[in-house]
Amino acid sequence: MPRPDNRKSTEMRPVKMTPGYIEYPEGSVLIEMGKTRVLCAVSVENQVPKWLVGQNQGWLTAEYAMLPRATHTRSQRETTPSARSQEIRRLIGRSLRAAVDLRLIGERTLNVDCDVLQADGGTRTAAITGAYVAVCIALDKMIQKKDASPRALKTAVAAVSVGIVNGEPVLDLNYAEDSRAQVDFNVVMTAEGNFVEVQGTGEGATFSRKQMEQLLGLAQKGIQQLLEIQQQTLDALKK
Repeated sequence: MPRPDNRKSTEMRPVKMTPGYIEYPEGSVLIEMGKTRVLCAVSVENQVPKWLVGQNQGWLTAEYAMLPRATHTRSQRETTPSARSQEIRRLIGRSLRAAVDLRLIGERTLNVDCDVLQADGGTRTAAITGAYVAVCIALDKMIQKKDASPRALKTAVAAVSVGIVNGEPVLDLNYAEDSRAQVDFNVVMTAEGNFVEVQGTGEGATFSRKQMEQLLGLAQKGIQQLLEIQQQTLDALKK
């Protein structure tokens, strides 16, 4: 059965990253994955949470929210984060902390804001992938100001969704696929091919170890493509 947008099962949606999309944050990127659009902004604060004061190391924390009309119908604006938003912001924070050596940025905090402008599946994985580039931009400015070590960036990280739809493993699910997937995974990996996190559930069916390995292999191929796009985006800023 063909996919809703006629992609191959191993094909990513078109990916576009626009760095510097907004002017004021130390780092910002608009990431577009198909119809999903997430604005990622990184702000640097010269302070850390109380439990880190005096330890000469920094912190990275993330926020995630969807605009009320990011989907087909309007949702209420979140004044208090929903359980879903809290879970996603923790995932984004964990993923990005894997990329940064927080001991090498002094007592500073990287605040990462990920706002979903339009949602068509894969918002959390798009947020991680785009926010990594925004973090790199912010770190580069810190390094230039000698507020961070040139070794503060440990590795690249990116994320993608995979799943089983109509019995077939597919890469980078859009909403139409995600809503009817029998199995749904969100995978975060480093440039070295190590896993930061794997979120996998049998939404409508159980899955075998062989299927899990197929999905992880498919995710790794997609993440490799995203890592290349991230690097191309960063390289273009240096020209």
